[in-house]
Amino acid sequence: MTAQAHEASDINELTLEGYTIRPLQQDDARAVFELMAECELESTGEVAIEEADIVADWQRPSFDLATQSIGVFEGERLVGYAEVAGGRRADAAVAPDRRGRGIGSELARWTQRISRRDGNGLVGMPAPDGSPGERLMRDLGYEVAWTSWVLELPEGAQIEPQPIPEGYTIRVGDSDADRHAAHEVVEDAFLEWSERERETWEDFEAGVLRRPGFEPWNLRLMVDPEGVVVGVALVLLAGDDGYVDKLAVRRDRRGLGLARALLVDAFAVAREHGATRSELSTDSRTGALGLYERVGMQVKAVWRHWAIDTSDQA
Repeated sequence: MTAQAHEASDINELTLEGYTIRPLQQDDARAVFELMAECELESTGEVAIEEADIVADWQRPSFDLATQSIGVFEGERLVGYAEVAGGRRADAAVAPDRRGRGIGSELARWTQRISRRDGNGLVGMPAPDGSPGERLMRDLGYEVAWTSWVLELPEGAQIEPQPIPEGYTIRVGDSDADRHAAHEVVEDAFLEWSERERETWEDFEAGVLRRPGFEPWNLRLMVDPEGVVVGVALVLLAGDDGYVDKLAVRRDRRGLGLARALLVDAFAVAREHGATRSELSTDSRTGALGLYERVGMQVKAVWRHWAIDTSDQA
């Protein structure tokens, strides 16, 4: 079946009367951001998502908007959306004033069909603790796969320097060789606990280096005495907030304080660029919560990743 035929059949299976349903396009990124921001504000009291996050995800070569996304429109207004990356990771949102009309349930079932179509057999998505999305997924038979915590270093908190072994240095990753090495370190570390395919260089480049607003200082490298990249921190700036999006240390260099040093450096460099707070997220698969609490970070929000097995569904 062609991509166009897949697209048509997937849309036709949605039973929502009175709405226009179609795959999303690149210029829908702003509308999706506004919808997700509205939902985050209603559920958590603040907005963490940025439009740049959506643009970066959508421009990855592995992601196809035409067959892996869907929007529900009421006139010109986007009132519901969903996407499935790699047949496994879903995101979805429904406008708060349009809940209770079956949109969320239909979008959840659509994500399950896309997962099954793409042969992964398991699809999941995150939701804030106690949110309408969490309640809906529980009612639809989803189960908690892991728990995530959003932590912050509060405004004004002291950043204690962290010593590192002699000969190790932290610097900006500004060359092609640096960035390829950073990609390898991050993927090697993340795949120790994350059940997914290895991210390609092309996806890393699109999602990180070509993310709107990316600057060379965002990529921080820990380099050993021989000049080999053994640790990585990616720190982004969103208004007054610094966000540590990635933190990884090569397995054979752990236990030396390198991760903590990278984290402290990320906080400091974010402050140098105007951040008053620093944040990051971690989950129960990594075992890293204690590390972040030991440098003074505090849990500010809890999310759960809910998943459902789609392999046996008709």
